[in-house]
Amino acid sequence: MPRPNKKRRVCREPRHTDFFSETGADKSKNCIQISVEEYEVIRLMDYMGMTQAKAAEQMQISRATVQALYTEARKKMARFLVEGIPLRIFGGDYSLCPVRCCGLASGESNEQVEGMAKEGAAVKMKIAVTYEDGQVFQHFGHTQQFKVYNVADGKIISTEIVDTNGQGHGALAGFLFGGGVDVLICGGIGGGARNALAEAGIELYPGAVGDADAQVESFLAGKLAYDPNTMCSHHEHGEGGCGEVHGGCGHHCG
Repeated sequence: MPRPNKKRRVCREPRHTDFFSETGADKSKNCIQISVEEYEVIRLMDYMGMTQAKAAEQMQISRATVQALYTEARKKMARFLVEGIPLRIFGGDYSLCPVRCCGLASGESNEQVEGMAKEGAAVKMKIAVTYEDGQVFQHFGHTQQFKVYNVADGKIISTEIVDTNGQGHGALAGFLFGGGVDVLICGGIGGGARNALAEAGIELYPGAVGDADAQVESFLAGKLAYDPNTMCSHHEHGEGGCGEVHGGCGHHCG
């Protein structure tokens, strides 16, 4: 009796799944399909610069399987570039990694994460924090600013403070996604905003309190104090959050 195939481990599903050539593409054609695990091999080896051995370790499969996936994915990408046939990433036989960035979110050391990529290849991410006067602002949907941290290999390399320009609730998820944010640290947040962030593929760490810089450092060290069940303490009205100011917080809920 044949042994069942072992599912390939994937860090996260791709954000962009459909690709078309700019000129003359017939989108009604049958598309070229790249499986999610084929995409993951390309991401690990060509984007992150991992060796074949490290990619195999990361995906918990053999080097021979990595090579087969890589070869097949490159052939399909070549067809897309040469023939202009629409390409789509979907399907496959995989399981999602329980943490993002293969360790940082679970508290593994930066050395362990860095060891998964070849020397000189940076593991990069963007972390956003709801921000006011240096502190984690406690009402996501009403935040006027985010502080965004650019991180490489577990270290903050730059920061910037970004105005939300009056956007609130679910629209903020698109705002963060457009800025390439991977992780959000915040205080209270409502259910509608949570759903929008999940759809955008942004990891959420609610219930954080205190100095924004300190919270990000704690996150990178795997020691962030947060409560995944934290919600805005007030009931919601309409789509994405409440539309009234309530006693106790003085702000609209997120």
